[in-house]
Amino acid sequence: MTGLVNNIQKYSVHDGGGIRTVVFFQGCPLRCRWCSNPTTQEHKPELLYHADKCFSCGHCAEICPQRAVTREGEAVIFDRALCDGCGLCAKECPGKALQIAGVERNTADVLGDIKKDMAFYRNSGGGVTLSGGEALMQKDFALELMRRCREHGIRIALETNGVHRKETYDAVMPYVDLFLYDYKATDPEVHKAYVGCDNRRILENLRYLHDSGARVLVRCPIIPGVNDNQVHFDAIAQLTVQLPKLVGAEILPYHKLGVSKAKRIDSEYQEFEMVDASVSDGWKRYIQSKGGRLVNVE
Repeated sequence: MTGLVNNIQKYSVHDGGGIRTVVFFQGCPLRCRWCSNPTTQEHKPELLYHADKCFSCGHCAEICPQRAVTREGEAVIFDRALCDGCGLCAKECPGKALQIAGVERNTADVLGDIKKDMAFYRNSGGGVTLSGGEALMQKDFALELMRRCREHGIRIALETNGVHRKETYDAVMPYVDLFLYDYKATDPEVHKAYVGCDNRRILENLRYLHDSGARVLVRCPIIPGVNDNQVHFDAIAQLTVQLPKLVGAEILPYHKLGVSKAKRIDSEYQEFEMVDASVSDGWKRYIQSKGGRLVNVE
């Protein structure tokens, strides 16, 4: 079985406990304005342009079969509506300024990359994490990869935004050791404005996974000016109280990792303020004062 893989990151220590290999799937149904991986949003190959590596030689414009690349003086212009992600320009770019995100790979190939780090998993209690994008956008591919990992005794964490049908979560639950579950905003209208949908199904699915006995860590990105408020912090605390079998909640202060990535695909990106540790520590102390169970991944 094949699927679109954006990247495979080795030796990760922040996505599920122990030393992990993170497989980033291509495609996501949401459009979070602060997305740290905007190059994974489209469920198709995406052309990335690293302007700092470009020689302005014009070779990409000469060879593009779709005529999706043109030059205006020293500038290189991409018509992304015409680009079909064939990757010819990336293969022949002398400066390696072009790259294709979202490569079709089969499960055996991806599993081969994962198995190279088996010794690290055994010694650290790590494993593989399926991320994205949203891995469950490619449910069948993700399921097959999970099954193959299980055959080799590899522990599995799954990062999900919680928007799928319960039947999808039923299908993957037997294979997932830890769900890394996004909780982005409490106010449904704020959630809709900044993410693209309200949060009703996300909250329903969180309670469903909890009541079904799944091991779940709630991950909460905190975005200044959007959800850094008492109402949201109270709701995070209440979730960990009302759902006592949750591993807990993890607070993730906003960072600007997505800014440079968005530029590589000519995508609009809204920047927010980054706060220092004293501010984010204050958020955590407040949530804990309300009974919230905050944890790091273990």
